Amino acid sequence: MMGFKQVMAALTACVLALPALAEVKIKEVTSPGGITAWLVEDHSIPFTALELRFRGGTSLDAPGKRGAIYLMAGLLEEGAGDLMAQDYAKALEGLAASFSYDTSKDSASISARFLSENRGEAIALLRDTIHAPRFDQIALDRVRGQVLSGLRSDAKDPNDIAGRAFAAMAYGDHPYGTDGKGTIESVTALNRQDIIDAHQAVFARDRLYVGAVGDIDPKQLGELLDTLLGDLPETGAAIPGPAKVTIPGGVTVVDFDTPQSVALFGQIGIDRDDPRFFTAYVMNQILGGGSFASRLMSEVREKRGLTYGVYSYLVPRDLAAVYMGSVASANGKVAEAVHVIREEWRRMATDGITPKELQDAQTYLTGAYPLRFDGNGPIASIMVGMQMQGLPIDYIATRNDKVNAVTLEDVNQLAAELLDPDGLHFTVVGRPEGLESSSE
Repeated sequence: MMGFKQVMAALTACVLALPALAEVKIKEVTSPGGITAWLVEDHSIPFTALELRFRGGTSLDAPGKRGAIYLMAGLLEEGAGDLMAQDYAKALEGLAASFSYDTSKDSASISARFLSENRGEAIALLRDTIHAPRFDQIALDRVRGQVLSGLRSDAKDPNDIAGRAFAAMAYGDHPYGTDGKGTIESVTALNRQDIIDAHQAVFARDRLYVGAVGDIDPKQLGELLDTLLGDLPETGAAIPGPAKVTIPGGVTVVDFDTPQSVALFGQIGIDRDDPRFFTAYVMNQILGGGSFASRLMSEVREKRGLTYGVYSYLVPRDLAAVYMGSVASANGKVAEAVHVIREEWRRMATDGITPKELQDAQTYLTGAYPLRFDGNGPIASIMVGMQMQGLPIDYIATRNDKVNAVTLEDVNQLAAELLDPDGLHFTVVGRPEGLESSSE
């Protein structure tokens, strides 16, 4: 049996042996019990990455129980079945396997990595993790303490303060409007039954998506899925309805004693299934999409030296879509940064983009895409994301064609329709000079 250090070497080999993007061939597999998964077979090394994702995430918290699902996910590695936390950790290490857990506003995820020789034992342990987590009180108290410590730290972090303030404004009383980690008060009040209820809300077959990459064939995967997930409940908690997004133009200043202000800005966005989404994606790359060639980086950083970084990004969540950005600047300079960002928003809406900007953005986006496929785990995660977004199984092969199909006219028309400089709202945390709360 391979040890922990050996499996790390195997993981490295997995990355090095990764097939070219064009060779990522996805098969749809349906288990005898009716569970659907997407599979990329790669028998070059005896290793498999399995990604499980359940739609709903922290948005499924019961009323008054904010943070329960986040805390529950943190407890999944704290013992299962007959194994308490320490014995569970030893068993996992002995198998040279790894399980990790994550939650977002829209999903809860389990990522499993295991060697072929230990597949049966690893899946048995993972099954206990999903079906029979212990949620021992001693573990609950310990992990709750870690969450509370993080919340206290977040309360002093300007970025987190800005995020909470913007979300509360934009989404109101929808679950998106509050932090999925909960509050100090809500997490302190959670008990073991709340965690059990959260577990039952999340893990159900009606919201399950599966991706697998590695040394496993369709028959083996089908049997694995039925063993692991076949007797999950058919349904979980109801997923909330769409959020009503309210983003008035203007500025909100949150007083915080710091020499540098942090700002989040945003407006109404565009849904992922909108036929113009790829146009918006290309447009955003030009405006502020993370490269030094973007207009925001050029105007705010390079020409004026107002910040080290400024970015914009599309946020098409399951239940609402916004278009956001972020910047940090000295208190004496942030007012100018806000003005320049708004004017760049306006300039693109009014004047559009140039042919060279379009070509450069398409070259960057298509060239960077293959870099995402840097291992079995990332590919499994990408496949699950594709399923959740309703994308076709051949999307990986056609995605760059969609980027290259965007025309200058497409971008300029969408920029004029979507970009709303007067509707752009800035939530600024700090003590900005010459900037006060307002609403347009």
